[in-house]
Amino acid sequence: MRSKLLLVASLCLSLAASAQNDTTKPAQRNSIDTIHVGDMIILKDNRGDNSEHITRISHRHYYRPSNVSTNWVILDIGFANYNDKTNYLSAGAQHFVPGGNADWFNLRTGKSVDVNIWLFMQRFNLIKHVVNLEYGLGIELNNYRYTVPILYSEHPDTEVSYDSLRHYKKNKLAADYATVPMMLNFNFTPHRREGFGLSVGASVGYLYSSRQKTITSEDGKQKQHNDFDLNPWKISWIGELQLGPVKFYGSYATQSMFKKGLDQTPYTVGIRLSNW
Repeated sequence: MRSKLLLVASLCLSLAASAQNDTTKPAQRNSIDTIHVGDMIILKDNRGDNSEHITRISHRHYYRPSNVSTNWVILDIGFANYNDKTNYLSAGAQHFVPGGNADWFNLRTGKSVDVNIWLFMQRFNLIKHVVNLEYGLGIELNNYRYTVPILYSEHPDTEVSYDSLRHYKKNKLAADYATVPMMLNFNFTPHRREGFGLSVGASVGYLYSSRQKTITSEDGKQKQHNDFDLNPWKISWIGELQLGPVKFYGSYATQSMFKKGLDQTPYTVGIRLSNW
């Protein structure tokens, strides 16, 4: 009996040793375990030769947007211009600009600028973060640099005259608006922070400051604050295009920026600096 037990024990030990040293199955070398923790991927490299394990951690490029997101202090830098449809032969135009024509209102290329400072913009999720409502509050600063020495004056109505008595180094009309934009945003990559999309809508602006600034050799720097019969309200069609980290904006007003005399519809285009 004892000899049988020893024989069985010897056989079990032989089978165990054979299982440990089995070479009929190739050893699994360099197998990799993958563990997902939140937005992290942990890769654990299990080497078959009992060497040191290597663990790597990488972040997945996956963004979970919230239903309401806010972007603070957005800056726009671009160019301002207008579409001049004035009939300078009409009685209204000649009363506003006696003897004037379209050449009086030519702008200096690249010098007429638009700077917008949006205090905040918010996006509200409407449909699966692909369609969103976008709105905000800010100021628009439009500057129109003239090539011709024209001068705005009031006596008592606004009148634009050609000033040939002084040498102008700078001549611009500035119009500043407090503006509320509202757009429908289409985000084609809602789970990426810097994705692709566009926004279209409208904005309403109120004119809170307007002035003509001139610099002449004779009188130096001069500023004249007046509304110059500018429209107090500015309603514009607006749009935004997002191409990854690069964002563009544009606007086109629905009517002339002057209440009478001139038919000049302003528009802007430029680059938007924001965190979205």
